[in-house]
Amino acid sequence: MGTVGLNFGSATSGQGFDVAATVTAILANEQAIESPWQSQLTSLQAQDTVFTALGTDLSTLTTALQSLTDFSGVLSQKLGSSSDTNVLSLTSASTAAVAGSHTLIVNTLAQTSSQYTDTLANAADTLSGSLTIQVGSGTSHTITIDSTSNTLATLASAINSAGIGVNASIITDVNGSRLSLVSGTSGSAGQLTISSALFDAGTGIGFHTGQPGKDASLNVDGITLTSASNTVTTAIPGVTFQLLSTSATGTQVQVQITNDTSAIATAVNSVVTAYNAVVKAINAQEGKDASGKAMPLFGSSTLALLQNQLSSALLGGSASGSIKSVTQLGIGFLQDGTLSLNTDTLNNVLNSNFSDVTGFLQNSGSFGQTFASTLNNLGNQSTHGAVFLAQQQNSAQETALNKSVADEDARIAADKTRLTAELNAANQILQSIPSQLNQINEIYSAVTGYIAPRG
Repeated sequence: MGTVGLNFGSATSGQGFDVAATVTAILANEQAIESPWQSQLTSLQAQDTVFTALGTDLSTLTTALQSLTDFSGVLSQKLGSSSDTNVLSLTSASTAAVAGSHTLIVNTLAQTSSQYTDTLANAADTLSGSLTIQVGSGTSHTITIDSTSNTLATLASAINSAGIGVNASIITDVNGSRLSLVSGTSGSAGQLTISSALFDAGTGIGFHTGQPGKDASLNVDGITLTSASNTVTTAIPGVTFQLLSTSATGTQVQVQITNDTSAIATAVNSVVTAYNAVVKAINAQEGKDASGKAMPLFGSSTLALLQNQLSSALLGGSASGSIKSVTQLGIGFLQDGTLSLNTDTLNNVLNSNFSDVTGFLQNSGSFGQTFASTLNNLGNQSTHGAVFLAQQQNSAQETALNKSVADEDARIAADKTRLTAELNAANQILQSIPSQLNQINEIYSAVTGYIAPRG
């Protein structure tokens, strides 16, 4: 600790000294106590920044891996194709679909029942009577014409408002207007039955069939099926397709359901990319920065744990059939600890041995599940993750150091107040010495008659 002196010249000069500068010099020695604490805080905060970034990178890797290990993830996605998209178009293939080939013949398309009235020359004519409508085998509904439903337009509105499963509209051409009724239920179950007692100026209004309700008929893998709709969802499990036209005589449509290997390759590449980001972040902490200073986590035991656990995880997990190693998926190991991906190797194994690849990633105790468990024990998403625990340890140290700094600051503030008061008092005494000497000289002169020389 340095020595602090007072500079006030001759004691009889009345010059005094700079109290503020003296207090600052004295307290500088006390404040120096905080320097090691502040250095530790700076170091811990730098570590926190790196730990947070590593936690983010590990979280990204966990999410990327999850798309491969989840049963509803990318490995369950399917693609579908039709050999004749003029006859049949694939709409979707869900995770319930199974890869394979199917043969279909479309015999007839489904139709929705519709009916329409005689043509009225004037759509605004006043109507009378009643109209009874039945959809399939459902309950009949009778609409009695009154002042709110006595034109084609208001009658159509009354039918739509009744909620009886029929869509009513007005169709107009050069010949006049007609009321059109279309069943809200496709297929034979939606067949409309109309009983008309409608009149226009005493003339009965008849109804005509636009098209009957009819189910689609198709043959799937030799089995004859019917569908009330041209959108078929139950013929091939997990697959939805649209019937567009009937097949030519004797012509079959091939529907192919395949695994989405392109999406799987993208997912595996995402895992490799995310893994490499973690490894590169760890490697970057093993050296020095541009100024030659060691990186924040240089020599960190947590960093060593991450390296060991990650590299071991790539070799862990049980095999699935013929798949025993990530190298069989096209994943290679580079000298710096990062990975590479050969997409040709991956695509070949997906096309030749898809079920074993799935098992290698998703079975209990498999590589995929073991790797996921390892990541859960490393990041900061779990309360027992290595990065989380390291951050907690740093936080505890930072709290203790901040308390020491705060306590020292409080003590310095108290010392500053005390020292300022004491030194101000001393300074006042020094500054008053000349006047006190003058008073003594005056008393002495009065007593002795001696006048002391000035100057």
